[in-house]
Amino acid sequence: MTGYLGSYATLGLLLLASVLIFVGAFTANRLLSPANPAEPAGKRATYESGVDPVGGDWAQMQIRYYVYAYLYVLFAVEAVFLFPWAVVFDRPGFGATTVVEMAIFVAVLALGILYAWRKKILNWT
Repeated sequence: MTGYLGSYATLGLLLLASVLIFVGAFTANRLLSPANPAEPAGKRATYESGVDPVGGDWAQMQIRYYVYAYLYVLFAVEAVFLFPWAVVFDRPGFGATTVVEMAIFVAVLALGILYAWRKKILNWT
């Protein structure tokens, strides 16, 4: 099987094999699983470190936790982008253009933290 159609035949065989494995796995699951499994008592109960749960299972969180988590993710991603640049900064080939690009990147992030500070998002009340 060489040539143009040979590559498509190989792809088709691979696709067919993957579909057969997928269907076989689900068929084996259907045939080997018990018809009416008995659910153990307390299986769907909330787990609290090995003790019986206290209170309800619905807990509301304040929005400020989500805002702090979002800000953390934002600045963690910033660190991911800044670290490689800082590692190779002293190598030749990094001119003023690279410094300006990173300055703009840091300035945009600084504007973001300044905005959060001015809107009093960072105040814990």
